[in-house]
Amino acid sequence: MPDMQKQTVQWFPGHMAKTRRLIKESLPLVDCVTELLDARIPLASRNPELDTLTERKPRIVLLNKCDMADEETTRRWIEWFRLRGQAAIAVDCRSGKGLGQYHALVRRVLADKIKANEARGMPGKSLRVMVVGIPNTGKSSFINRMAGKNRAKVADRPGVTRHNQWFAIGSGIELLDTPGVLWPKFDDPAVGDKLAFIGSVKDEVTDSETMACRLIRALQSGYLELLCERYKLDKADADGAEPYAVLELIGARRGMKMRGGDVDTERASIMLLDEYRGGKLGRISFEQPNFE
Repeated sequence: MPDMQKQTVQWFPGHMAKTRRLIKESLPLVDCVTELLDARIPLASRNPELDTLTERKPRIVLLNKCDMADEETTRRWIEWFRLRGQAAIAVDCRSGKGLGQYHALVRRVLADKIKANEARGMPGKSLRVMVVGIPNTGKSSFINRMAGKNRAKVADRPGVTRHNQWFAIGSGIELLDTPGVLWPKFDDPAVGDKLAFIGSVKDEVTDSETMACRLIRALQSGYLELLCERYKLDKADADGAEPYAVLELIGARRGMKMRGGDVDTERASIMLLDEYRGGKLGRISFEQPNFE
């Protein structure tokens, strides 16, 4: 049985330090910043260093993978960002849902810049936007959708994009891609767990059984019915039970037995994490906005 208390998630590869420098150096080249967040965990998937790194540049927030998040919770997050002066929309970069609003949103956010360009006799000057976000939040999928061609590398794992790239997306808008960057240390262990749940931290950094048990505990708190429905569990058996016991039940329901009859909990853990990340458990949001 894994020790759920001891292991904490930490990951800061050397190339991420380089990314911070690249963002700072490239900032004078752009007019605003578009930040990709995971709609299921908008705060945990937000790099707190970006507020300092991007200085006073206008910010657009894309709550990506919205089809995997609770719809009403996402609507409230959009309002939360609006009240803080940041335009936000819910999108799904794989399917393209919501991205039809993006061009108009950029031009609205940069309306003063457009007027200034016109006053200086440059009405057609390109609007340049830096795209930022932590690994696996969908930056490359977003750029591919907007550019209309698969020129940016895309993969369902962190750390694929390694250098800055420019992409024209029409309507006089150019996007600057940057590698995904995390902050050096997660002050709150729960943040590291949430990032591991969605795959923003490489699985090799964590023990799959530990993370599966922590995911089960999180699901028990707010989405017990979805967990039970997906894996055909009796609510009485899963409600308040030790996560490892629930993991064994899940493995048994899926027939994941080893020689001797014991449940292969490692295999069950990998399956549970994969199915959650694939949205197969339903629409789940692990964070709620605080309007106080």
